[in-house]
Formats: sequence, structure tokens, C-alpha cells
Amino acid sequence: MAEQSTSGLVLRGLSVGELEATDLQIATGEIVCLSGPSGCGKSRLLRAIADLEPHCGSVLLGKQAQADLPAHQWRKAVMMVPAESHWWFETVGEHFHHDQQDALRALGISPQAFEWPVARLSSGEKQRLAVLRALQYKPHALLLDEPTANLDEDSTMQVEQWLCNQIRERLLPVLWVAHREDQIQRVADRHFHIEDRRLQPRELKP
Repeated sequence: MAEQSTSGLVLRGLSVGELEATDLQIATGEIVCLSGPSGCGKSRLLRAIADLEPHCGSVLLGKQAQADLPAHQWRKAVMMVPAESHWWFETVGEHFHHDQQDALRALGISPQAFEWPVARLSSGEKQRLAVLRALQYKPHALLLDEPTANLDEDSTMQVEQWLCNQIRERLLPVLWVAHREDQIQRVADRHFHIEDRRLQPRELKP
């Protein structure tokens, strides 16, 4: 998958847990927001798309089927950023391939953050850095599980602006789990709410 996908992310009859079979197509550069009550299957759906959980149905990225790629290759192309990120090394900088001072400033994080031990990071800093870490792998699609849940209002707006710019510039199809209606209205091109085990379309305010 050396080239950027031009046909987006496609779900065909995808089901996981109690969630009924879902058909959905997300275009390149499009943000689809997903909401629903706790335990309804939002995170499990993202995990199924990322091939992190057993599921029925199929997922395609452009013409590339999930089932035809080794799991580690698929997960690099279709990158999931979970609500609680994992960190493997002692310092922040060890998780990154190169310095990213401009991105750190845009995300409201100290330029010295790469020198910090991971243990020093707040939950909000971990969330922002996890998104930045995911994008360094140049994925072809992005799955975001409440990426601003631990941020205050100002930081949330800052991250939204930066992240939406990145998504448009990189032409990424994005499925973004969000709870806040105001955020959904700001970032979403389309919105689906999980209700009665199905994805129900919701209108966005003009």
C-alpha cells in the first residue's frame, strides 16, 4: 500500500458483538462521527475495522481488502487511536521517528516534551501525543476513539483545528467516536448514532 488510497474506507456487512451488520463508505478526507451510549459497541466497531477483534463482514481500503493483508500491515494503514493509549518506552521521544516541534506547538504541548519521561504526561498530553504518533506512520485511514475526551475547552478547539487540517491535507477517511454534540457539529461531515444495535444517521445543523 505504497500509494494513498483514493476510494476511502468501506464496511460491508460488518458486525461485531451485539451490533448488527453495517454498511458504510467513508470518502477520502471525510470525517464521519459516531456517537451512542456507553457499551453500545462504538469502540468495538473501531477495533473490528482495525482488525483487532473478531468480526463478521468485510472492510476495504480502496480496493484492498482487510482479509487479504497481514494484520500488522492493515493496522499500519488503518490506524486506530484508542481512548487510552499505550506507551512502551521510558521517554516520549523514543516513540517518535523525528522531532516535530511545529506539531507540538500546534497541539499546545511544550517543545521539550520529547525529553520528558512518559510518567510525567497528563492524560490530555497522552491523548494529543498519541494522535501525533499515529500520524507519523502516514496511515491511509484513521479511527479515533474520543481523541479529546481528557482536554479542556481551549485545548479541544486547538486539537480539532489541527487534526481536521491534517485529515483534509492527507485525504484520510476518518471514523471519529465523539460524545459532545457541539464537537460533532464542528468536525463531522456526517453523523451516525448507535441505537437499537444499528447505526442511525443523524442530521447535522446547517
